[in-house]
Amino acid sequence: MNEMILSRLKQFKLSGIIKTLDTRNEQAIKEELSYMEFLELLLSDEFSNRQNNSIKKRLAKAKFPQHKTLEEYQFSYQPTVNKRFIYNLATCEFVRKKENVAFIGPPGTGKTHLSIALGIKAISQGYNVLFTTVNEMLEELYISRADNSFKQKLKYYTKPDLLILDELALKRLNENSVDDFYAVISKRYEESSTIITSNKGFDEWGRIFYDPVLATAILDRFVHHCHFVVIKGESYRMKQQEKTLNAISKN
Repeated sequence: MNEMILSRLKQFKLSGIIKTLDTRNEQAIKEELSYMEFLELLLSDEFSNRQNNSIKKRLAKAKFPQHKTLEEYQFSYQPTVNKRFIYNLATCEFVRKKENVAFIGPPGTGKTHLSIALGIKAISQGYNVLFTTVNEMLEELYISRADNSFKQKLKYYTKPDLLILDELALKRLNENSVDDFYAVISKRYEESSTIITSNKGFDEWGRIFYDPVLATAILDRFVHHCHFVVIKGESYRMKQQEKTLNAISKN
């Protein structure tokens, strides 16, 4: 590659073209492409490179604990999960409409897996996503009050197009936690989408919150535009463990 061309491409931050210029140049010579066809290929490479970089950055910012996809989810293990409904959610129409999703079911049934998979689909469509557990978010908000960074931290949780709150109801929330949880839900209401996973049935959610008035306000806002996915199957992890133990016992 000509040093002057390379220098200019770096100056204009056209890294996608830098990666493919030599290959595209050989292709253009062999296939006798016109200048416009050659330019079109280079611009396509640059566009694809920027898209990939953007997805990588948003995946990193999402802070997923693992990379989980819908294709990896074992629908055969959970017959109560409507596969068509989940794939309809994967179109991310609910994010565009600023609606919510709740995954409810026993531990090990794939609630977190499905929430991450939908988050990854949203990122691929250009949305900003953040994953966190309910306890981690509330702890961060509580700490932020001590150093006067609460507004900034609250914005961190309310700004993403899709916020995934994992493991609601692992423990009952105290007075401060309920206030902060309400602050997040109320600011996101009809402004952006939220996914919540919980091992407690929806009828038990009210008892999680310290203040019944705030509990009603939180639930009212979250449920107003919400898709519920109730999973009644057994733990996938337990099934896998049983298979392993059975295999060991046979040997």
